[in-house]
Amino acid sequence: MTNENEVLYQVDGHVATITLNRPERLNAITRTMLDSLSARLLQANLDPQVRAIVLTGAGKAFCVGLDIQDALQGDGIGSDASGIKVKVDLDLRTAPPTVLHNLDKPSICLLNGSAAGYGLDLALGCDLRIMSQQAKLSPAFVKRGVVPESGGTWYLPRMLGWAKAAQVIFTGENLDLQQSLDLGLVNFGFSNEEEKARAMSIVDDICQNAPLAVQSAKRLMRMGLSEGFNDHVHHVFLQFLQLTRTKDFKEGMRSFMEKRPAQFIGQ
Repeated sequence: MTNENEVLYQVDGHVATITLNRPERLNAITRTMLDSLSARLLQANLDPQVRAIVLTGAGKAFCVGLDIQDALQGDGIGSDASGIKVKVDLDLRTAPPTVLHNLDKPSICLLNGSAAGYGLDLALGCDLRIMSQQAKLSPAFVKRGVVPESGGTWYLPRMLGWAKAAQVIFTGENLDLQQSLDLGLVNFGFSNEEEKARAMSIVDDICQNAPLAVQSAKRLMRMGLSEGFNDHVHHVFLQFLQLTRTKDFKEGMRSFMEKRPAQFIGQ
């Protein structure tokens, strides 16, 4: 398999699907995959046709994390080919977790299989998660002598509250579908193709709404994580005024009065 095929990209209608494609290694992340994944995420975010991004994996796993086998051999992430030094000057601004967090398009992680390590952090970085009954979330960082290196320590306390996040991170125990649903880490689960189709219908629901409004809402939610209420409502009002000048706003009001589905164009 060539490197360019390790991250697949497909657009169907308004949905861009990005697939981690190393099924023989359970989609463990390589150095080349990092750049490819960031590039594909940005490509989807910049495409006016795309209204939602689905991130998934090929085969029986979503992603088991960074490729430890390559690292131990001296040529993977966290190592240098010479075996003498470790690369520490990574540009984290272009790393996939940072790019994923800053996307304006809604992101949905389809957990076709288990997510561990870096793969778990990628899943947590998406806006929604849909999980197979056969999958597990594996926050086993401390069992490997490290910490969640790509967003987990930021996401989990905000998602779960301090005590539950501490339990998940400090114990490093695997979470099955029901545990993940109970904690609120996953939006929907599925055990067969019919249930998967029903769960994935939320992607179509998102795409039917006004894309500029959805993207503005996501942007404001992200901003609200780090600003006070007074500053936030000011930013909301400015976004609201911009949206009222769009064609989609007029279509939204007109379709409501005419009691018909809206036909949004993203303008």
